[in-house]
Order: sequence, then C-alpha cells, then structure tokens
Amino acid sequence: MKTNVTLMSALATLHLLCACADEPTAASSSSSSDDNVSTTSVATEVTCDAVFQGDVSSFTISHDKTALSETLKVDNEDDDYVENTTFDETVYITFSATGDATVEGDTEGSVSVDGNDVTVSSTSAAVRLYVLSGTTNDGFFKLYSNRKQGIKLDGVNITNPDGAAINNQSKKRTFIVLAEGSSNFLTDGTAYADATDAEDMKACLFSEGQLVISGNGYLEVDANCKAGIRSDDYVRFMPGCNVWVDASSGNGIRGNDAVVMTGGVVNVNVTGVAEKGVSTDGDVQIDGGRLTVLTSGGCEWDDEENDYTASAGIKADGQVYINGGEVNLSSSGTGGKGISCDGDLAINAGTVRVITAGSKRTQGNYSTSPKGIKADGAITIAGGDVLVRATGGEGSEGIESKGEMVVTGGTIEGWCYDDVINSKGDLTISGGYVYAHSTNNDAIDSNQNMYINGGVVIAEGAGGAECGIDAAEGYKAYINGGTVVALGGNIQAIDSSSKQASVACTVPTNYRIGLIDGTKAILGYTTPSGNGTALTISSPELKSGTTYTLRGACSFTGGSSFYSLATGCQISSGSTSADVTAATAISGTMGGGMGGPGGRRF
Repeated sequence: MKTNVTLMSALATLHLLCACADEPTAASSSSSSDDNVSTTSVATEVTCDAVFQGDVSSFTISHDKTALSETLKVDNEDDDYVENTTFDETVYITFSATGDATVEGDTEGSVSVDGNDVTVSSTSAAVRLYVLSGTTNDGFFKLYSNRKQGIKLDGVNITNPDGAAINNQSKKRTFIVLAEGSSNFLTDGTAYADATDAEDMKACLFSEGQLVISGNGYLEVDANCKAGIRSDDYVRFMPGCNVWVDASSGNGIRGNDAVVMTGGVVNVNVTGVAEKGVSTDGDVQIDGGRLTVLTSGGCEWDDEENDYTASAGIKADGQVYINGGEVNLSSSGTGGKGISCDGDLAINAGTVRVITAGSKRTQGNYSTSPKGIKADGAITIAGGDVLVRATGGEGSEGIESKGEMVVTGGTIEGWCYDDVINSKGDLTISGGYVYAHSTNNDAIDSNQNMYINGGVVIAEGAGGAECGIDAAEGYKAYINGGTVVALGGNIQAIDSSSKQASVACTVPTNYRIGLIDGTKAILGYTTPSGNGTALTISSPELKSGTTYTLRGACSFTGGSSFYSLATGCQISSGSTSADVTAATAISGTMGGGMGGPGGRRF
C-alpha cells in the first residue's frame, strides 16, 4: 500500500493500524481532516451522563447489621410462613444467671430442668410455641417432639460450654421467631462434651428438621466448635430477621437439603480452614434480603475427594439461584471462592458483589485457584448487577463456568488478574452491560465458540498473546449485534458469517479514540494503562464496506457512558485521525502484535 508523509506522521502519533478483513474490501487507511470535527487541540476532559459508572476495581465488602425496611407479604399457601400457623399452647422458659431456669405454661409436663439445662420431651398433639428469655452461662435448650413447633427468642442469652446452645431433635418444621425489637445471643463450647452417639449435635443452633428463621429481632450466634446454624433438612430466612453468625471451626450456615433466603439480613464470618459461609448438599436460593459473608480460612487436602478444598462464601452441591436481594461475598484465604456450585447457577435479579484475594495452591498435579463465581454446570445471567474482583495472582478468575455460559441482561463488572469471564462451553452474550478488565490474561474467554448478539461489551485483556475476547483454537467468534470494544495484545478473528461489521486497529494506552461516521459520532473509548493495544470495535451503526474515521486524542461530550465507553456523545478536538473500512470478518493476530496473520502495516 502506498503511503504519504501526512498519514505516516498521523500514525506515528496515533499508532493506528487497521486490521485486514477477509473480503476484498479489507480495512484501508488515510489521513482525515474533517472540518466539522475540530482538530485544533488535544482534549483532556470527558463529560458524559453516566448509565453505570461502577467501582469494580476499588469497592469493598464489610458486614452490615443495619436492618432492612422490608414489607412482609405472606404467601397463604406456604407453610414456612409462621403467620400461617396457629399455636395451641405457649410455654415460657426463663433462664437464670444466678439460679435455675423457670417454666410456665407447661400443661403437658414435658419440660425438665436441671439448673439451666432445659429439655423438652413432648408427645402432645398440640402445636406449641416455646418462648425463651433470660441469661445463662452454663445451659442449653433441647427439644424432642413429633409435631411442628416454634421457638421464640425474646431477649435470651444462652452459653453452653459443653455443646449446642439450642439442640432441636425434632424432624418436623421448627420456627425460630425473633421477638420484635429483641436481641438474642447463642454461644457453644470449644468441645461438645454433651454429644452422644445416639443423636446429632452439629451446630450452636442445630435442628434435625426444617429450620425457618423469622421475626423482627436480632440473633447473634457465636460458634466455637462446629457450624453456627445447621439443619439436617433446610434452613430458610424470612423478611425482617437480622442474624449474625461468627464461626471459627465450622461452616457458618448449613442446610443439608437447601438454604433459602426469602429476606432479612444475614451476616456470616468464617475463619476456619476450608470452611464455608453458606453450605448445602442441595440448592441455594436467594430471593431477597441482604447476605454478607466473609471467609478468611485457607485450603486443605480432602482425602475423600482426593483434591484440595478451600473456603467459599456460598457452596452448593446442587444449583444456585439468585432472584433478588443483595449478596456480598469476600474470601481472602488461599484458593478461596465467592460462590462455588457443583450444578448450574442462575442470576436473574438483585446485586451480587464478590471479592477474592487469596492465591493459588499447587502441589504436583493438584491445585485450587481463587474464583469469584464458579459453577461446574452452566451459568446464566439474565438480570441484576454482578461485580467481581479477583486479584490473587495466577488462576484468579471472575466468573467461570464448566458448562456453557449465557448472558441475556443485567450488568457484569469484573476486574481480575486472570480471565474475568471464562466458559468451558459456548459463551453467548445477547444483552446487558459487560465490563471485563484483566491485568494478565484474556478478558472474556470461551473454550468453545463465542457469540455476541447484543448488549454492551467492554473487554480489556492484557498485552502479549492475550485478547479482549477469545474463542478457543478450532472454534470461532461471531459478532451479530451489540456494541463491542475488545482490547488486548492480540485480536480474536471474527468469523465472516457474523451479521455485524467491525473495525480493528492499534492504539496507545491511556488514550482517547473516537469512531466517526462523517460528522456523526458513533462512540468514544478511552484505553486503560497497562493493557494491550490491539483494539476491535463493533457497533450496529457500522456497515460492511463503509469507511469511517478514527479520531485520536479527542474529547467526548454529552451522551451516556459505561466505564470508559461513551455512546450517543459528540466527539470534538483530536490531534490525529485515520480512515478504516468496516467488515464482518476480521483476521486474528498472533504473537502480541498487529504484524502477525491478518495484520497490515502502513
């Protein structure tokens, strides 16, 4: 290609390099001096009306015991709402710091007291409510029954140095009701001397049957030996409750069959090695409320799994469904996870914030890596806001699916050392906003095909051999719609059967570039510092075979912004420019520069 002095001078400043397309109308370049776009100065300001300007690189997570203002909407068909239960009898049990516990209302005579060790053995057909109050430093409440029941905590403080504070051996549904405005405290011992081979005692607050926590009071659980709250069935939190769990040697909350959060405020702090904040052999479902989990324990070898196991904010052997509410997860230990799911994971609404700061552990052929959100099955994100930061070095990925991944809506923001989004199967983005910034790897990586059909996607990969978007060797990437900005050391080839055109170039770091159609601005983008310089842009406004102007060192005013991308804006100023021709097929490059296959230098 012939060049002239004007173009070479412009490119020396702008470093624009147009990627070659597979069609005869491959990208071409020339200098531009559009009179309608001022080039008299290099702008230093960007002014846009923000659509979503997040803080994924700097947000923090901490426990928040502030109660939520929630409206309780009772489902009359759902037996987990205590409002749908009529209690036939109420028994009042008052613990004492100086004497024996006292009992009132026990018409059945089923409550026995030994100091402050209170045991209920009820065979009554009546549905009973046990109201606990008072303080003991050496006692417990233990319950046997064949009917569902309620345990109302009304300003009670129970410490059992030899075992569980509350041990419910009933396999029927049990309501834990936190009395309006009450503060309640449960503490177990560092060893369970009270435990027997005949029955379970697996937590400071333990239940054989379903455990449903409701009411507008506060509950604090200090677990020193095993889990904080556990059911051999499921655990469910209802709107209004406010629960704090501090577990030093076990899981924070465990429901063997499921953990469900319909509402309320739940804070969990877990410090044990490889322990989990919320754990289940079944599913985790979050529909409302606010869950905050901090884990700090490291990883350990699991003989049963013949592999390493690490701490996690949420660990489900089944599925994870997030349909609303707020989920905040932070893991600082080696190999720690925010969410670890053996099945499928779906985020449909709500806010999910995850930080992992731990490093990878490797020994021989075995390793465990920190992940923000990990599923062994498929991941679907249809709504909500997801923020993930994973900065612990090699293996620190944001969102990883061992199956396919589908994004149809919501907002995803990721800032990671390794891949921000990684899918072992096909990866499809059809809507929503995605911002993915990787400091040392691909930003968005599919081990099979990648389809971008809609939405707004900013993918900032590292330099060298890394890409903004990356489909595995032997597979293809397709851009069929949406606004896409992909930056890396290399450019991923875009298949010719794509339905939307793209342009490609190289630009300096920390640099503003505008894409212009005549006098109309299509978009503006500011490249980050420290990432790659090979840039692909795709927009519904681009038409294959049409030439557009790339303006460098320009300013963006008006319109909307999403992180470093400005759309619907005006582009002015700028010291350099070049023309590029859009095409549906873009040739990829190898070796960390635009001089590889598909590259063309001027």
